[in-house]
Amino acid sequence: MATVKNWPPTGAVVNLGSSVFARSMRDQGASVYEVLWEPPARGKLELIEILDVLAGREDIEEANRLALERYSSAQPVLVGIGRARDVIPGFGGKMLLHAGPPITWDRMSGPLKGAIVGAIVYEGWAASPEDAEGIAVEGDVEFSPCHEHSAVGPMAGVVSPSMPVFIIENRTAGNRSYCTLNEGLGKVLRYGAYSSEVLDRLRWMADVLAPVLAKGIELSGGIDLKSIIAQALHMGDEVHNRNRAATSLFIRTVAPYLLDTGFPLANIRRVLEFMNGNDHFFLNLSMPAAKAMLEAAHGVPKSTMVTVMSRNGTDFGIKVSGLGAEWFVGPAEKVKGLYFPGFRDEDANPDIGDSSITETAGLGGFAMAAAIPIVQFVGGTPDDALGFSRKMYRITMTENRFFSIPVLGFRGTPTGIDLRKVVETGILPQINTGVAHKDPGIGQVGAGLVTPPWECFEKALLAFAGRYA
Repeated sequence: MATVKNWPPTGAVVNLGSSVFARSMRDQGASVYEVLWEPPARGKLELIEILDVLAGREDIEEANRLALERYSSAQPVLVGIGRARDVIPGFGGKMLLHAGPPITWDRMSGPLKGAIVGAIVYEGWAASPEDAEGIAVEGDVEFSPCHEHSAVGPMAGVVSPSMPVFIIENRTAGNRSYCTLNEGLGKVLRYGAYSSEVLDRLRWMADVLAPVLAKGIELSGGIDLKSIIAQALHMGDEVHNRNRAATSLFIRTVAPYLLDTGFPLANIRRVLEFMNGNDHFFLNLSMPAAKAMLEAAHGVPKSTMVTVMSRNGTDFGIKVSGLGAEWFVGPAEKVKGLYFPGFRDEDANPDIGDSSITETAGLGGFAMAAAIPIVQFVGGTPDDALGFSRKMYRITMTENRFFSIPVLGFRGTPTGIDLRKVVETGILPQINTGVAHKDPGIGQVGAGLVTPPWECFEKALLAFAGRYA
């Protein structure tokens, strides 16, 4: 390795690792040069030994190749819209689905509680928010994670039985995924708001938006979401927090069929205006598309591929392909970003939502280099956006065959988070996301950047070793 002549300067101290020594030297007047370095697995001997045992194992590599192929060959197609209780598997009678790992009412964050209150009133199970909260406290409603029903939900992610949901089918493997329709930004149910304005919008979506769109989708014979995502990445989206191009492409695709549905033109016009006025409309399609692709890769014995990353506003949970249904959970982190006028960091709830399924699939924060203008919404600089994507290659298994980043020479997005690489390098997956107010009923207050807690990956690696090492 090349050396730099006369460096470090005489009398200077080079510090490698802990900053404690560096501070001590500075306190004594020394010039200190710090080298950014961490030992593997954050220096935890037990984890290092596990990584040594798992390194180069051909059975694990073969399992990962199979999981990646199932993911890569998936063809997510929007095939319809249905009522949640009619189409989502395992949806019970008085059940509400939510984002993130399992959680009970007493541990729920403000925005999740607010969304649940709103959903209970929306369903007619209670006449007022006060009565709805009483029902939730008494345990009269069953709560279950969206991810345990092949579904995903942005932010609070609450899905109630009569809500319309998109139906996405992986035409390769036949598995399906589901997601509600996007309400827009601001005061909306997914951010914990439940005013009459919010509930009236949800009713219009069920009564007008969903039927018109459902008929248009039926006439189309199915809409290929994978190709829309691939095009959108070349047009400045990363399909998590920037969906302007993808939403436009979706409208362009479905609009001709809407005109043939036979619905009143006034309704069709309102549907088109609603989608056109909501740049995030495609988010609720990119999420279940990612879910359909990743669920096809889940359940491969010995695979270290991470197939779920999700948060409920209190906990962050992950799942690993080779570890089946088990959640590995740590505390949800605070998002660092930009706030709407009038709001500050202390107003923000910890990280929440299933939308990190996009990052799990190699999109979102992993594809920020394709969507550099997003830094104006979530914070950071253009160099940060490029750096985040480049950094994610260090913890993933491959470059995506279908999703590419023009500014990086059309390099495939970093895809297939490898549990071993996250633990070894200490690099955590980069997520960009919206920020919900910590109190129910208020809604979105900003957007920013966040990472999962280290504990999730540490616990998962220990469990993997216990099963396969």
